[in-house]
Amino acid sequence: MPEPAALVVGAGDATGSALARAFAREGLTACVTRRPRHAEALEHLARSIRDEGHRAHAFPADARDEAEVEALVARIERDIGPLEVAVFNIGANVRFAVTETTAQVYRKVWEMACFAGFLAGREVARRMVTRQRGTIIFTGATASLRGGAGYAAFAGAKAALRMLAQSMARELGPQNIHVAHVVIDGGIDTEFIRTMRPNFEELRASDGVLAPDEIARNYVMLHRQQRSAWTHELDLRPWKETF
Repeated sequence: MPEPAALVVGAGDATGSALARAFAREGLTACVTRRPRHAEALEHLARSIRDEGHRAHAFPADARDEAEVEALVARIERDIGPLEVAVFNIGANVRFAVTETTAQVYRKVWEMACFAGFLAGREVARRMVTRQRGTIIFTGATASLRGGAGYAAFAGAKAALRMLAQSMARELGPQNIHVAHVVIDGGIDTEFIRTMRPNFEELRASDGVLAPDEIARNYVMLHRQQRSAWTHELDLRPWKETF
């Protein structure tokens, strides 16, 4: 009998991995994807989830490619089970002065952080609508709400993703599909942040950076919400973060 599945698009080494593990512990088959050049790390993640006694499969794919996304979702629905949850978690956080931002950079960031979200959201929604149930969650950022110096490409893409999430929520909510947008407002405990902040260990010791497992806990909460009180937008930040 097919088992319900959760798709994590952008299953990286920190937040994405935590999300996959969290939904696997909820009894869903974790279907994880990121670009093919990360296929080995992706398979390692799936294997580690299986070693914990849960179900997981790795599907390397380019989330910016329409044909690959269509094939990915169709394969999961055919071979694994119905998608109950889909999380779009691609970051694409880059910093360039606007005068140094090329058309190629701007387009690539938009494709990664917004267009790919549209493709994944559309394909999953097509299946969920037929069943009249499901949860779709988009990972946003501080840049979803306000632009910052050096982040013209990133802010433009993340703000567009937020509008996509709002439009989908208004369209799909009445069809019993919960669409949520999560604003991650602060640094996450990742290798990238460790190298960027000299006081990282102090911050982590005092809960001054977002813990991936705690982020994942909140995503699971969104999926569990009873539909009489759905949250559309949730912002997560460390207690020390100014906003």
